[in-house]
Amino acid sequence: MTRRPYHHGDLPTALLTRAEQALRERGPEALSLRELARDIGVSPAAPSRHFKTKQALLDALALTGFERLAQAITASQENLGAAGASFGDRLDAAARAYVGFAVDNAALLDLMFSVKHSPQASQELGAIAHRWSERLLGLIGDGQRSGEVRPGQLERVALPIFAALHGYAGLAVSGMLPPEVTEHGLDDVIASILRECRPDAEQAGLPTPR
Repeated sequence: MTRRPYHHGDLPTALLTRAEQALRERGPEALSLRELARDIGVSPAAPSRHFKTKQALLDALALTGFERLAQAITASQENLGAAGASFGDRLDAAARAYVGFAVDNAALLDLMFSVKHSPQASQELGAIAHRWSERLLGLIGDGQRSGEVRPGQLERVALPIFAALHGYAGLAVSGMLPPEVTEHGLDDVIASILRECRPDAEQAGLPTPR
């Protein structure tokens, strides 16, 4: 029988990578530090040097997920601001980045928001968890200052945008979208968001918060 090595070149990263794969395949309840150690070929005790408990591993996995989501939103805006892109172009890019991440990482996203709202969530996780939404809030604030987005309390203007994108991603992941709307569904959602954001939305007969 081959003895498994105790050490690994980058054990925390290897554990998180395998944990994310297992999360996608079997869900968080089935994750086990012992099984992860076996899968990557280290001793059963090795993971405890980095993650004392399964919950610590899940917290770290959520942390990396929020970091990646924030990076995806940021990357979607590269060159757009410098080029003087419109609010519509910037929101379109950010919306596609968010929905793309959500659809490609559905199990991870569920874990991220679950861990974020846990009473045991660390301050570090709380700070990083808000980074991606702060990117979108900043984008909407820029739109208000440029006159492309209706005035109002920023969080209230942003709420329907977040709800629409998160809701669409949930429908896409669940397979509930009819085939005839799959190809252009996100286009339609983004177009609806932009109509609702227009400064003249109220004059056009669209409801706005009071």
